[in-house]
Amino acid sequence: MSQLLSIMLHTPAHSGIGEALTYTSDTAIAAGSLVRVPFGKREVLGITWPSQQQLHSDDLKLRPITSVLDGIGCLSTHWMQMVEFAARYYQRSVGEVALAALPNQLRELSREQWERKLKRQAKVLPHEPSAVDLPELTHEQAHTLQQIQAERGPFMLFGNTGSGKTEVYLRAAQAALAHDPKAQILVMVPEINLTPQLEARFRERFAPLWGASCLVTMHSGLTPAQRMNHWLAAHTGVARIVLGTRMAVFASMPHLQLIVVDEEHDPSYKQQEGARYSARDLAIYRGHLEQAKVILGSATPSLESWHHSRPASDAEGAGRYMRLHMPSRIGDGVLPTVRRVDMNHQPRNTVFSEPLVQAMRERVQRGEQVLILLNRRGYSPVLHCRDCGWKSECPHCSAYRVFHKIDRSLRCHHCGFAQAVPRACPGCGNLDISPLGSGTEQLEEHLAELLGSLRRPDGQGVRIARIDADSTRLKGELDRQLAEVHAGEVDILVGTQMIAKGHDFRRVSLVAALNPDGALFSSDFRAPERLFSLLMQAAGRAGRDASMSLNAACEMWVQTFHPQHALFEALKQHDYPHFAAQQLQERREANLPPFSFQALVRADAKTQEAAQDFLNAARAASDALAVQLQVDVYPAVPLTIQRVANVERAQMLVECLSRKALQQFLSAWHAPLHQLRSQHKGVIRWAVDVDPLAI
Repeated sequence: MSQLLSIMLHTPAHSGIGEALTYTSDTAIAAGSLVRVPFGKREVLGITWPSQQQLHSDDLKLRPITSVLDGIGCLSTHWMQMVEFAARYYQRSVGEVALAALPNQLRELSREQWERKLKRQAKVLPHEPSAVDLPELTHEQAHTLQQIQAERGPFMLFGNTGSGKTEVYLRAAQAALAHDPKAQILVMVPEINLTPQLEARFRERFAPLWGASCLVTMHSGLTPAQRMNHWLAAHTGVARIVLGTRMAVFASMPHLQLIVVDEEHDPSYKQQEGARYSARDLAIYRGHLEQAKVILGSATPSLESWHHSRPASDAEGAGRYMRLHMPSRIGDGVLPTVRRVDMNHQPRNTVFSEPLVQAMRERVQRGEQVLILLNRRGYSPVLHCRDCGWKSECPHCSAYRVFHKIDRSLRCHHCGFAQAVPRACPGCGNLDISPLGSGTEQLEEHLAELLGSLRRPDGQGVRIARIDADSTRLKGELDRQLAEVHAGEVDILVGTQMIAKGHDFRRVSLVAALNPDGALFSSDFRAPERLFSLLMQAAGRAGRDASMSLNAACEMWVQTFHPQHALFEALKQHDYPHFAAQQLQERREANLPPFSFQALVRADAKTQEAAQDFLNAARAASDALAVQLQVDVYPAVPLTIQRVANVERAQMLVECLSRKALQQFLSAWHAPLHQLRSQHKGVIRWAVDVDPLAI
């Protein structure tokens, strides 16, 4: 007798296809099994899914499944529940989220290829554990670990840079793995460039105890074969530790007992394409489902996490997270002194103020390292002509093409369009077109001019390096450059935010941030939070090695036209709690997150008018429901960069004081949006972004 199966396929929410399709099978197949099924003229991968209702054939000619991927266990019920929650909450189809979480090779291999793949799987060799030397814990670390052991969590580990949060992660993981021979640990980092450094720490600690195969990584830098092998190792329980970026939150780990989200404040945990999920928030939900402990760690927590970890003494009562505090640096290390340079008193167009130049000279002459932060790559953000006003606009985007002096190109960082720098102004023929503003390339060149004659203690010339998305484009280049910095082969490191997060630069004693003022007056209410976090994280790169014999205290220099701004006052005191309290008070008064809940509906179209017409029509169609649920739907507006690759983009903000009401509204809104999409032919695509990080 044929069995009816509910199968999830990779069908996007906008496809109009139901979330699960019904197939038949001659044998019973457990939920969570991987199967291959016919779909149109193709054969695709699917997942058998628990059906929420009784399946009926209703005399329809249902197609049978093609095959089952044998030799692999079913995906767990908890995993499927998490995927279903993510799809519902972020307004996507379940099949889209579920299948995107699996390695591409699983979708591409035939049954015969799959069987050969399983036969080639490396067997885990017996491992004889060896002793590992453990560093002595500080009082704060020991107390924090006791609290993690005794309480259920989730935990918000608020620890200053250099306070030893990583050692807490290592000890908590070791305790869980030692307690249960099947236990698995998930450790997440925000960006791929932080993975090798943390992986080295975890391998050094756990490979002697449980073998080299105990740890695998998951990130976009893996080859398809590597991702497949690492996924299988986690799914079968061979890998007891999975370390990865946001995609790792969907790793199949049947014995998960601890989740660590390092640098939990980082916006990189929010996916910006497809299903726009927050890996940090899903980690909390997954921990709840699987009764696994969750540790969110940061020196500058997101304001949402800070609010959720408020103590019981707060006027609103205790939050949902337990806050753990580690304010002291390891050893005798102290946080750097923050110095503000008022650029109003500097000569016009000054890049490096004279006091900062002198401070850099002194540091290099003593054999110390300097880190320069400018969150803008390229040589100059714009080329312009003083005679006619021409600027290097991108013909395909509402943005300027950036001048890259190294290859003499004008390159758009949004669509990738690049051209050689023109010999003369395209507008008037003037031969004197010049850069406007500075990027990291220009800083590197300018520093070579300013400090070219400087000598290190060993008599060698100063060595200046640059790390940004351009200098690290080639595979392995980032690792090579970071190794040079760690080895002391670089005296001054110039870079974007890539160098400000998570790196343990032991010799840096001076950090300088140039031109940070743009975020102070941004229309995005999250901009000050992001700036404060970036500057605090950058400051934390200085003075991490307490054993360095310094003639002067470590320093963080900030060149600003607004030195008295409250953000810089809080930065000077390294006072994140004060900054957070001030920001949360402003948000409370304005009913902004975390005191309200938001979603963005975005539309891409051939014209801006078409995009806004579609969104405003959707707004009109939802009026009655919005009033009923007390949801505010604002008129459509262009994005800040409204045209990218000749596609016009518009967005509409949806806001509500109730998360439940907002979700109810968005779910009911899908049908009208689908219907309107067919009526507005100029619209290319639309998408919903729940809990957006950029407006």
